[in-house]
Amino acid sequence: MSELRQKLNQHFAGKVVRKDLTKLVKGNAIVPTFVLEYLLGQYCATDDETTIQDGVGRVKDIIARHYVHRDEAQFIKSTIRENGSHRVIDKVAVHLNDRRDVYEASFANLGLKGVILGADVVQEHRKLLSSGVWCIVTLAYMVTEERDRSPWIIESLKPVQISGIDLEEYKQARRQFTKNEWVDVLLQSIGLNPAEFSFRSKLLQLARLIPFAENNYNLIELGPKGTGKSHIFSEMSPHGILISGGEVTKAKLFVNNSSGDIGLVGYWDVVAYDEFAGREKKADRGLVDIMKNYMANKSFSRGTQVYGAAASMVFVGNTDRAVPYMLTHSNLFEALPASYYDSAFLDRLHAYLPGWETQKLRNEMFTDDYGFIVDYLAEILKELRKEDYSHAYTRYCQLSDTITTRDKDAISKTFSGLIKLIYPHGEYTEAEVYELLDFAIENRKRVKQQLIKMDETFEEVDFSYVQLSSGRKKSIETLEVEEYGNGRGEAPQAPPSTVATPSSNPEGTSPVITSVPKPGQRILRDNQTNVTFADLFGPYLVGTKRVVVTDPYIRHPYQLRNLMELAQLLAMQKTDGDEVELHLITFNEEPYLETSRTAFQEICDSLASSGIRFSFAFDGTLHDRAIECDNGWKIVLGRGLDIYQKTNGRFDMAEFMQQKRLCKACEVTYLELPK
Repeated sequence: MSELRQKLNQHFAGKVVRKDLTKLVKGNAIVPTFVLEYLLGQYCATDDETTIQDGVGRVKDIIARHYVHRDEAQFIKSTIRENGSHRVIDKVAVHLNDRRDVYEASFANLGLKGVILGADVVQEHRKLLSSGVWCIVTLAYMVTEERDRSPWIIESLKPVQISGIDLEEYKQARRQFTKNEWVDVLLQSIGLNPAEFSFRSKLLQLARLIPFAENNYNLIELGPKGTGKSHIFSEMSPHGILISGGEVTKAKLFVNNSSGDIGLVGYWDVVAYDEFAGREKKADRGLVDIMKNYMANKSFSRGTQVYGAAASMVFVGNTDRAVPYMLTHSNLFEALPASYYDSAFLDRLHAYLPGWETQKLRNEMFTDDYGFIVDYLAEILKELRKEDYSHAYTRYCQLSDTITTRDKDAISKTFSGLIKLIYPHGEYTEAEVYELLDFAIENRKRVKQQLIKMDETFEEVDFSYVQLSSGRKKSIETLEVEEYGNGRGEAPQAPPSTVATPSSNPEGTSPVITSVPKPGQRILRDNQTNVTFADLFGPYLVGTKRVVVTDPYIRHPYQLRNLMELAQLLAMQKTDGDEVELHLITFNEEPYLETSRTAFQEICDSLASSGIRFSFAFDGTLHDRAIECDNGWKIVLGRGLDIYQKTNGRFDMAEFMQQKRLCKACEVTYLELPK
């Protein structure tokens, strides 16, 4: 058992479950994850394999006998009639029949309507009055001669929800985990395998949880299909509801003027809009105006009444264009419906998550390890909504004076949500504060950059802060602008070896880059793309006759591929008829040395015809990683040649084009050696 798994089962006994069990019990049932894990939490919240297998069997039996499939509704009804009563798992919604002065329940899958429910149950579980809550219900059947009275009787009803969580216990247990361990626990809790994600990618996944922990948080995520954007909002919490963006009305969302019924924002912590993008989609302009007021002021009015609510708003949708195209020809909001393509509405968004950075979910990206029962985590996040860390960063730094109040509020709320997720116990270092603050600023800056392109009344803002301990100013840029430029005439961030000469290129085209090697440093960010070996190393390899690569980790196929791509660059840059020596110093454990020797010998034979004389040596004392050339340049590599993340498979364009690969965070330093 891994150390992390042991810690989880030790400090959160009974509150964690093995995440692959959900798939084992789900079968064909279209039931949310939090319902399944609620049941698994009753029977499988342990690390004892025998108990787990027994528990899985019991949960499967419960789902088979009590979960209502729509096509089996008549069979279930018959069972209740013949047996007198039966327990079912279904989604229940309640409304007040004011003509009869009774509360009536409807069952989504069973198809029953008008089933009378006691007022005491409704008062205890007010969310039943909204669009429905998953419940475990014991239903009875009794024939009655009373006119208009349903023969169906609710004997007992319990929403699928853990009760009695202890927030202080949760915070105390958090102290037993490092930052990275805790981030991995959270990622496993939402069903993902941390080994498949960079730290930035983990933050992007966890940022989807901020609306559950932060009141009135407005989030948008646009990106390609198949990246799991909406999954969390439909599956991971009984306090969030996912609705189709095309089904929203003023009455459904806020208040029904005819009946006076409060809408979804009054009952749910998170209201998420799925399939929000689509230029052809129509929306009520009046609804957009009410949403703008609510997102800014946490209140809404219909008729003469003014109401307040704490529900967070989330908008998820798909983009049709590549990011470079949108930055050059339009903006990152171009996919939105015309009614929402409104700068005043979009300015209310606290963060824009770059969905294009999130890879399409593959089988290996799902975890089979332990994580919190999602309903337990949902209740913890609900409790954390009562706390506020929005000004915690002010102890360490001061935001630029040019940042507007609305921008600061957005940054503060994102930062506060991340603190609640990762440091709920309130203990963090100055460096950890900057790590989260940078992320929060970037996701608000992404909103503001696009608003400036859309509406000329928005002014440029200096998204930077000054560290109080050192007086150092740090400016934050969005990753896509560093990669491709901002589409307004500014080029991508140039490496130290390049000098941009925009005056020499035609209007409307990218600046010409003239390569001039010079000392300096290049910092690569997690998930950064548009980075190639030619870009990083090319200018420093010009004229070299001997290159020594020191890298202890050249053993796996992708690492050998990186070495071959460096050799390819040397072959392309050298003069025809010349030869270049490429010497590798690396290391491998004894059982794998022979395999490495065979691979390197094959490389040696392959490169010979290209004028690259390859040789290699093993050194068990290696720590440094560098490329040293006989032309006077040394390139210090923070991660060696292993700068790219795993690609998506053999048909992924990133397999063939380095500029399409996601980078790992690292530093590359260029040193000019004394002659």
